[in-house]
Amino acid sequence: MAVTGASRGFGAEIAKAVLNSGDKLVATARNTKALEFIGPNPNLFSVALDVTDGRQAEQAVQDALGQFGRIDVLVNNAGFGLLGAVEESSAEEVERIYRRNVFGLLNVTRAVLPAMRNQGSGRIMNLSSIGGYAASAGWGVYCSTKFAVERLTEALRAELAPLGIYATVVEPGFFRTDFLDPSSLVATQKRIPDCSETVGKMREFAGGHNRQQPGDPKKLAQALLELANAPAPPLRLPLGTDTLKRIAEKNAYVSGETEAWRVLSASTDF
Repeated sequence: MAVTGASRGFGAEIAKAVLNSGDKLVATARNTKALEFIGPNPNLFSVALDVTDGRQAEQAVQDALGQFGRIDVLVNNAGFGLLGAVEESSAEEVERIYRRNVFGLLNVTRAVLPAMRNQGSGRIMNLSSIGGYAASAGWGVYCSTKFAVERLTEALRAELAPLGIYATVVEPGFFRTDFLDPSSLVATQKRIPDCSETVGKMREFAGGHNRQQPGDPKKLAQALLELANAPAPPLRLPLGTDTLKRIAEKNAYVSGETEAWRVLSASTDF
């Protein structure tokens, strides 16, 4: 299994779970020193990788293939969050998060797919978020990156399943990782007073719930191992009771709104 962003958070827990299971692991981080916490292991191959660098992604994949001969599972985990109103988000802040969360995922996926196609098999797990399914105030730009991940994964599934390669989008809710720490979550520099009752409240919520989230990242790692070995992996895997609740709420809202506007919606055909 190859895991991007393996130095902390979900990536670190997935890396440890893979090695504990006896499987081979390609762990990537921008600096391999950040992977030293894993400790020496003959099944571990550490690779320096900034996912925003397409050439580096290609080289990392070639190095991993040279070490282990094949890559059966890719976990696209590298990314970070941006907290702030859509209007508060500068062009530079938006471009930076898209380079990591979306373009970086594409770089690594493009680099790995030729090997998987040659093998005639493979699994791609793209880490999204409940925010990729249902957005909230304060998370608009971040959620948009995860929405992109969801739609890309749906297309990949349709394109690759006939070749024996299965793509799954993983949708965690709030898990007790470092996601709400400054190392993983960036706040917009701009603050608009008119957004204090919406985005401002979300900032307070995020600060007050750090390290108190309901999800257990170790259990998420075990769930991904089970997913990797599932004979018929799903297109979408929500993780966490909070995610299941939010999905049900979103589905009910969409159904109700669609029904309320059905006559107008249906009136536009020739």
